[in-house]
Amino acid sequence: MVCPVNGARPVSEFVCWGEVRLMLDPNAVNDATWADYVFNRNSVPDIKREWWCHTPSNTWFIAERNTQTDEILQTYLYNGDAA
Repeated sequence: MVCPVNGARPVSEFVCWGEVRLMLDPNAVNDATWADYVFNRNSVPDIKREWWCHTPSNTWFIAERNTQTDEILQTYLYNGDAA
């Protein structure tokens, strides 16, 4: 896998922390909406943007991954746009 800072590294050096999603304000939504946000995920195979960490350097970045084929399409540093 390619870390945007450290280059190509063994995949064993990386950890996935899940899909990039906009954070809801728990004080601005009802309980049902908040529970749906916390407990439910879109599991349809697709190209997903995910949070990954290169653990030796603690570099957090975004990886676009095809969840059907497990192919990493690109990796890049977070730029402040989580949408």
